[in-house]
Order: sequence, then structure tokens, then C-alpha cells
Amino acid sequence: MADPQSSESARGLKATRIEEVESFAGNDLAELCDLAADAIVDGDGFLWVKVPPARILENYWHGVLLVPERSLFIARLDGRIAGTAQLVRPSVNNESGAFAAQITTLIVAHWARRNGLARGMMLRLEELARGRGYTTLDLDVRSDRRPAISLFEAHGFARWGVKPRYARVNERYISGYFYSKNLDESTAP
Repeated sequence: MADPQSSESARGLKATRIEEVESFAGNDLAELCDLAADAIVDGDGFLWVKVPPARILENYWHGVLLVPERSLFIARLDGRIAGTAQLVRPSVNNESGAFAAQITTLIVAHWARRNGLARGMMLRLEELARGRGYTTLDLDVRSDRRPAISLFEAHGFARWGVKPRYARVNERYISGYFYSKNLDESTAP
């Protein structure tokens, strides 16, 4: 693991840590799979509607680490993985879009919310993107994810588009929102 950042939560009760992951250690893989499965059951993400077999989830996380354009971050609360996010950089053949990176799969476990983890991951990803010379950060989100939308907008992301058929859950279409933030402009969360 690389690039750890530690802080105390907003309430000062629990230790938090945001880390960039380059390999799995200890229970990291199992905790990430549990986090993903819980998020899927709760309808919070990963684009899955039903929890896949454990081996599929394990393969997914191993695959994330293999993709050179992806940086995986985990958020820990009192040592336990409580959140995750990814920063996706443009592929080498995307010269015209090389200025923009994307945030994807940002989730925080229900039991760990209200401890500053999502905000901490957003700040860390934005810092990393700026440090690597990106001038735009993009993301997209389902329209029914109100807390995530509030977080993104509080961090200065501007909604620029709506896709009416972004996701399909239980035979119902859910719209999605597309956001961007210019990192070369002065905006503070």
C-alpha cells in the first residue's frame, strides 16, 4: 500500500485512514468483497443488481489492480475497510482527452457513514489528480443517490448532463447525472 493519509473523524472519536492500494494484504480482499456485497444488497453501487459469487468479486478487485489506468483507494475506520473509490486515468491512446480523469465506484459502508470518509476520499482523489497534472475530474451517479449528489456538488462538481436510462433495477429505469470539476480553477469544498 502507498500514500496513506490519516486523520481523526469529524467527531474525533474514530481513527480514519485513506490509502492507495497497490496490492492486497491481510484481510483487505475479503473486506473489499464484503463492502461491495453490502453495497449491492443496499442498492448503493457497483452496477450489479444481485451479489455475484465471491470468486467474481475477488476477480473484480484483482482486475482493478491490474489495470494501469486505475488507482484504487480504500478508507479505513478503526483499521477496518469502510469505503473505496477509484481514480481512472485516460488510456495512452486518448491524447485529446488526456487532461481529464474520472472518479468511479465511490462507496462508504452504511455503518461507517458520517465519519468524513467520503469527503476524505474525494479530497485525496482530487489532490492526486491535480498532482498528476489533470485539469478536469469527471464522475457520474444514479439520480437516486442523493447523499452522493450532495457530496459531489459540495465539492464543486457541476452537473452537465442527464441520461434518462442510466441504470435498470427491478425492471425500472433510473436516470443518471454526469458531473465535471475544473481543477485548474479555484474552488474549495
